[in-house]
Amino acid sequence: MSIKRELVLKAFHNEKTDRIPVGFWFHFLEGDEFNATLQRPELLQKNLEGHQRFKEAFDPDFVKIMTDGLFYLPYDFSGVKTAEDLKKLEVLSEDHPFFGKNEELVKGVREIFGEDTLLFINEFSPFNQLLAGLAVAGNRPQGLKRLRTFLEQDGEAVAYALDVLAESLNILTRRVVKPGLADGIYLSVNNPNRMIPAQIYSAFVAPSEIKVLETANTVSPDNILHICGYAGNKNILSVYQDYPAEIVNWAVHAENLGLAEGKKFFGGKAVIGGFDNVKEGLLYSGTRQEIEAYVEKLLAEAGREGVIIGADCTVPSDIDIERLQWVREKAAEA
Repeated sequence: MSIKRELVLKAFHNEKTDRIPVGFWFHFLEGDEFNATLQRPELLQKNLEGHQRFKEAFDPDFVKIMTDGLFYLPYDFSGVKTAEDLKKLEVLSEDHPFFGKNEELVKGVREIFGEDTLLFINEFSPFNQLLAGLAVAGNRPQGLKRLRTFLEQDGEAVAYALDVLAESLNILTRRVVKPGLADGIYLSVNNPNRMIPAQIYSAFVAPSEIKVLETANTVSPDNILHICGYAGNKNILSVYQDYPAEIVNWAVHAENLGLAEGKKFFGGKAVIGGFDNVKEGLLYSGTRQEIEAYVEKLLAEAGREGVIIGADCTVPSDIDIERLQWVREKAAEA
């Protein structure tokens, strides 16, 4: 087994490591490009070029494959007016071009990073897939409002749609998580600002997310749960407490739950995080001395086993890569 791969797997499995692994990531495409690769195939190459630059500039300990251009499953939600309409959704065909383009992306990223680096493909949860589909013209608050209305109208119809989306995601997982491609999935879940009550979320939303993780666990023992707190969105963390993922990443600063406390909260699982991900924050704007002191503080509190230093979520694309190097160098000394 390669040195870097062994290092990260030991951390994931709560074993002692020679140094603390570090994991950061950022987007390589922008705005209207995020879900446009099927219409603009050249965006796949642009994404791969971004991964290549990241490899050359930082050579990360492990990689979250940025699925920029292929963010969401290619469903047309324009005809969905009521909860009942959600029952018309069908699982995508296994030969849909969406899956082929994702496989092409993963193959390209594997060629860039080689076998030494663990790769985890980003997948947005069925809930996030549906939320994005219902957000007309990208208006996510409106999409969330519509989704809440549908849950009130017919929670079972929403659960059905989420299960269909989960099955389509499972096709993707089985297609790309295999030897020579991705090593696991990085499942992004969230309940923006706790808008869906925990009881309703657990009853109608959680089963589809658990289904995606359970399928991933059949093809890889190493899968990451990301509880997204981007832009300060808070979640009801207890909903995700027992999700079947080996590694957990959440927004430490949005949730006010540090790595040490979070490791206990999630039953001793390996954890990723510690830094914020905003331009006003320490990682983007702090001095080297401040960043190094914070690394020391994180490890003093959380310990050295089952801890990977990272951020609450995706960091700004224009961050100075040297700052990430400061974190890794200090983590290696600690």
